[in-house]
Amino acid sequence: MTILAGDLGGTKTLLALCDDSGTVLHKQRFASMGYPDLESMIAEFLASHSSLPMPRRAAIGVAGPVVEVGTHQESDITNLHYRLSGQRLAERFGFSAVRLLNDFYAVAVAIAQVAQGHSFAGLVLHSLQPGAVAVQGAPIAVLGAGTGLGEALIAFHGEVPIILPTEGGHTDFAPHDETELSLWRFLARRFPDHISQERLVCGSGIVTLYEFFKEEFPDLESPQVAAEIARSADAAQVISHHALLQTDRLCERVLERFVMLYGAEAGNLALKSLARGGVYLAGGIAAKNLSLFTDGRFVSHFARKGRFSALLQSIPIHVVQCEEIGLLGAISTCVRLPVEG
Repeated sequence: MTILAGDLGGTKTLLALCDDSGTVLHKQRFASMGYPDLESMIAEFLASHSSLPMPRRAAIGVAGPVVEVGTHQESDITNLHYRLSGQRLAERFGFSAVRLLNDFYAVAVAIAQVAQGHSFAGLVLHSLQPGAVAVQGAPIAVLGAGTGLGEALIAFHGEVPIILPTEGGHTDFAPHDETELSLWRFLARRFPDHISQERLVCGSGIVTLYEFFKEEFPDLESPQVAAEIARSADAAQVISHHALLQTDRLCERVLERFVMLYGAEAGNLALKSLARGGVYLAGGIAAKNLSLFTDGRFVSHFARKGRFSALLQSIPIHVVQCEEIGLLGAISTCVRLPVEG
């Protein structure tokens, strides 16, 4: 018997066929925007591995809130025009059990195992506050900037992790200095109804910051870099690349501010949850731009909370390097689904 696990994001989707113990038999990456819906991806994936038994259970991490509708689950994907239905997936592919998970719920499932001493092949942690020690059994905060900004919390009932999915990335952005006050006004022209953290702390947020600083400091823009950005399908990657190589001052300024904003939001989440078990940064941006997070800027803005700075300085912070962390959580969840029928 096989199981199907997936991690559906705004940019990419990972699907895996596994045996009942969770060992991956086949795995494939899809460009999410290249398909009209998740069902099309699953159908193509299963057709390419038709020699294996059809999976009877499925667990899919999805980049959006999951709601219970009767005995089934549904989800609208935040950065895609997808509407998912667990019931529809079960009916189309013959699954006896389907579980939709918020994508950061799935990430948190894997992080909870890591925090309890489990290791995954290919997963590496980089500590940003090496002297800080996790408090056993204390809450853990998980967040990650990628296509969007995902956030989740982990609490413990004894040794059993309780995952709390959130949509914390959509809480209000609050300025911290004069530059961010100007940034808030810049954003208010675009988003008069609501300016969320996710408008800045994600891939498209890097592009927004570039546009803001270009308007504030027009003399800093390089025509060559501007042309490179215009040609690219991933402007955020171009900006990050030049910031990492220190080949463009405007790009450097953008990533400096991005890291500051990211650190401040991580500190907010840690403070709200008293995450003395640690904070884990699981999104792709931190992992791919690690040197920009290890120079002290992220940590200083993480702990910049006035009377509670000392508390935040005591909390371990880890950058998770593992592109498949969400898929690992989905596999773990799928293994535990009951076998029906």
